[in-house]
Amino acid sequence: MPFIYILVLLGLVISDQALKFYVFYNVPAMGFREFIPGVLSLTNIRNTGAAWSMLEGKMYFFYIVTAIAVIVLGYLFFKAEKNQYLYRFSLIFLLAGTVGNAIDRFTRQFVIDMFNLEFMNFPIFNLADTFITIGVILLLISLFKSTAGEKNSK
Repeated sequence: MPFIYILVLLGLVISDQALKFYVFYNVPAMGFREFIPGVLSLTNIRNTGAAWSMLEGKMYFFYIVTAIAVIVLGYLFFKAEKNQYLYRFSLIFLLAGTVGNAIDRFTRQFVIDMFNLEFMNFPIFNLADTFITIGVILLLISLFKSTAGEKNSK
């Protein structure tokens, strides 16, 4: 794996874990700290489920799904052509988010969620969730670009 991909992956996972560490030790459980008044606050929610607390407490299911996701994402990354930068970065973001939440699940048996959008009713989420969302967006852009390129070459 080229060095830049390793650096990005490590940087993303470390930033996710550092923020979770900060929130875990500086924001009371179920408490919050205003970050940007009226826009964003930091909370300390301990989520034993997936997004929106779905499948709450099903840790073995999450362990299996996480292992499969890491294997599939790694396989897709190494199978991708070297010049598919956007596609490969999308996989790195997806992998970073998966690993970031997996670290929590394996070490704490819950995921720390901290971002509360105060201006709308939206589930509280964490940085790893944001990386997964960015990864999906980059993946969609990559797929649209590659299909548009195929149409133009015909």
